[in-house]
Amino acid sequence: MKQLIILFTLLISTVFYGQEKDYNLKKGYIAEGYDVVSYFNNKAEEGKKEFTTTYDGAKFKFVSKHHLETFKKNPKKYIPQYGGWCAYAIGANNTKYDINPKTFEIRDGKLYLFYNAWGTNTLSKWTDEGPDKLKEKADQNWSSYK
Repeated sequence: MKQLIILFTLLISTVFYGQEKDYNLKKGYIAEGYDVVSYFNNKAEEGKKEFTTTYDGAKFKFVSKHHLETFKKNPKKYIPQYGGWCAYAIGANNTKYDINPKTFEIRDGKLYLFYNAWGTNTLSKWTDEGPDKLKEKADQNWSSYK
């Protein structure tokens, strides 16, 4: 019986705590299933189910086998900052907010995603209010989520 309880506890902890970070997995994937490698080519492209992988407990989709293999060679380069949550919301309000996967910025070789709906484009706010200041604050805020 004791072994059964230990096995059950391990199973539950793997299912619920398997990923190391708090990723935004709306629609089951990072960036709502958009190809994180494509962003670095200045494109927001929805990935395909036949080109998927899991990294750090989170699922990713890609437009091609080439992009999938590119990601696998250096996944940390392509993972969105702040777990794929809205960068502006993390910096300005220390809140996790959903994103619009078509609204993004590559800054200093890193991917930032933003909310953009109902007349509110947080990428514009990020730019207007000073991305360096907001990024510094978001970095501090995000460290409390890990």
